[in-house]
Amino acid sequence: MITVASLVPPLGGALALSGVAVAASRRRELRIRWCAWAVGVPLVTGAFWLGRPGAAAVAVVVGVIAVLEYGALMRLGRVDRAVLAGAVAGVVLAAWLAPGEVFRVAATGALAAAAVPLLAGDADHGLRRLGAGLLGLVWLSTAAALVPLGAVGLALFVAVSTADIVAYFAGRRLGGPRLSPLSPAKRWSGTLAGAVAGLGTLAALSAFSWPTAVAVAVGGPAGDLLESMIKRGARVKDAGHWLPGSGGLLDRIDSLLVALAVLLVLS
Repeated sequence: MITVASLVPPLGGALALSGVAVAASRRRELRIRWCAWAVGVPLVTGAFWLGRPGAAAVAVVVGVIAVLEYGALMRLGRVDRAVLAGAVAGVVLAAWLAPGEVFRVAATGALAAAAVPLLAGDADHGLRRLGAGLLGLVWLSTAAALVPLGAVGLALFVAVSTADIVAYFAGRRLGGPRLSPLSPAKRWSGTLAGAVAGLGTLAALSAFSWPTAVAVAVGGPAGDLLESMIKRGARVKDAGHWLPGSGGLLDRIDSLLVALAVLLVLS
């Protein structure tokens, strides 16, 4: 059975090897990104080591930051963002403290998100605000799945991240047909290479199963395209500018969120 303790040696080794490769590349942007990973991976792993409380803390922080970035992309007001952040945090806390009430809490959050534009009497932008709030709740609250999944969720994140990195470099080198007009830089060749790398990572971490495989190979790329669609609609390149070498947090977890949703459906 996969545990957080069993993931520490391969994660530490991968971080060390990637550090050597990044140093050899002498590329500043890669060094900046690796430094962010060198700080983030031990923190997240340590939190998951604490069990459900630690995973819930990570999911709440990730969910709230993602809501703030998503709200900026969708041009939501402060009240809309606050209600959405509370709804996402509520779903995460329910997954930890009252798993049987998750759907009830999610439905309450959906009603609250819908009530904001209704009570404001916003005839001009109410429908857009309503749609953005409901999409944000469905998409971002999947972070709550990290709580029951535990070590499997952490392994899924590593596999999806590996697939993203391999897809980026393989697509640039191999070329070929574009994956989607939503993201012209992405190629089918890179996506397939990334899927193979992601599945190999799952196997190496003893987390391979047909649901996790589909989550990485299908859910990961779908999540990336979903955020690309939102960013293209907002006419921005990154969801944020605060995370060194990565733009925003949503740029790093977009694939994971849909992969978690796929895993939930299949499990």
